[in-house]
Amino acid sequence: MLTPHKIKDDALITSRDQLIHFFTAGARPETEWGIGAEMEMLVLDAKTGEAAKFSRIETLLAALAKAGDWQDLREGSRLIGLQGQHSSITLEPGGQFELSGRLCIDLFCNCRDFNQHIAKVVDACKKLGLILLGLGTQPFSRLNEIEWAPKSRYDIMVPYMQKTGDMGQRMMKQSAGFQVNLDFSDEADCMRKLRLAQALAPLLYGLFANSPIMDGQPTGFLTTRGEIWSRTDPDRTGLLPFLDNPDAGFADYVEYALDVPMYFLSRKGEYLDLTQRPFTFREFLDSGHAGHQATMSDGDLHLSTLFPEVRLRPQIEVRSADSLPPHLVLAVAALLKGLMYDKESFQTAWEYCQLDSTAEIEIACRNAWRQGLHAPWKDGTLQDLARICLALARNGLDQQKSRKCQERSECHFLKGLDTLVEGSVTLAEQLLQNWQGDRQEKIKILIAHCGFFDIPPKPADCAETQF
Repeated sequence: MLTPHKIKDDALITSRDQLIHFFTAGARPETEWGIGAEMEMLVLDAKTGEAAKFSRIETLLAALAKAGDWQDLREGSRLIGLQGQHSSITLEPGGQFELSGRLCIDLFCNCRDFNQHIAKVVDACKKLGLILLGLGTQPFSRLNEIEWAPKSRYDIMVPYMQKTGDMGQRMMKQSAGFQVNLDFSDEADCMRKLRLAQALAPLLYGLFANSPIMDGQPTGFLTTRGEIWSRTDPDRTGLLPFLDNPDAGFADYVEYALDVPMYFLSRKGEYLDLTQRPFTFREFLDSGHAGHQATMSDGDLHLSTLFPEVRLRPQIEVRSADSLPPHLVLAVAALLKGLMYDKESFQTAWEYCQLDSTAEIEIACRNAWRQGLHAPWKDGTLQDLARICLALARNGLDQQKSRKCQERSECHFLKGLDTLVEGSVTLAEQLLQNWQGDRQEKIKILIAHCGFFDIPPKPADCAETQF
């Protein structure tokens, strides 16, 4: 996500207050709140359905760079990403594409950016015999069949993850998600939004479940990606228990981050391995390491290696949704914008979503991974909660339109959710119902289910609005 608040200096950290200020500096007045989206997509061989080899992904990146919209990002001699004026393409460890756009003032801006950039990626994929899927897990390729993107940081992360859980490598190479970035006006507003976003995690998992297949077979989960994350690294994933405290603030997030073990430091373009023993950022801040002292850049890098369901970077990043097909690309962002950026919708959503503790939210998430919208929720199911939140989001988006005197409502981007909610049949269940035949038939099913070959909504539906 391209954000003007990202720390890039090497100022030494002499007080925890500097880390707190990092989050405080991320606040914006309500009139400047934006919405950001980061979409991970699978790149597959069109004939076999297997994860594309890195050499082919590198060729794809080179073709996109040649078109002139992006500049090369390299590690050594290898092309590992692209940077544009308003967007970036980075690679996840297994070669998954992550397309990140600018922080936009409305969803029409996000939509226009995605239409423009995804269309070019899809066109390049077709010429190279590749397909792009909005799916939460690799459908066919097994873990050891997927090549690692050649980033030196993975040489450190991979062996460490083998010590912290049994699915860390699956998370890195076989999963894909969708993240939404939100603004806040001050510390209290940030904490309120973090709590609601965390309370919404079961609904986001259930409503956007889209990863029921892995290693060529149904997994027993509707969102296998949720299960994978839960078995990756308990120190840096899952929920934030300190949000149970109604008085929690930025200092609590800092304290949480300080106690997470570090992966590495970055010095002169090289990563220094800190994983030989658990070495927390708190220890690094207090004592340094091998002659190095903690800088704000180190703090920012460390924050990027924390993966809870909702995190601060310093914008709020909501991380629970699976990667999604074209017609639902901005549905997560629309749902969250409608609920988070309108006071009335926010308050009502909180009344329906809040549970007594993060422990209860965790149980609800685990139920959602297997049962989708049929998972229990208080006296009903997640389908009941989805109906309520969808209505509240529509109202919230309409209210935002009225306040900004816009002619069009962003409710347009919620359209695809009605069928899911009323039918209580998730994307994952739809895929499982059709999952039959030989490999070629299944590839066709996947393309029809979540392939990026035609990108709705049409560009005419997207306004030229931005910060």
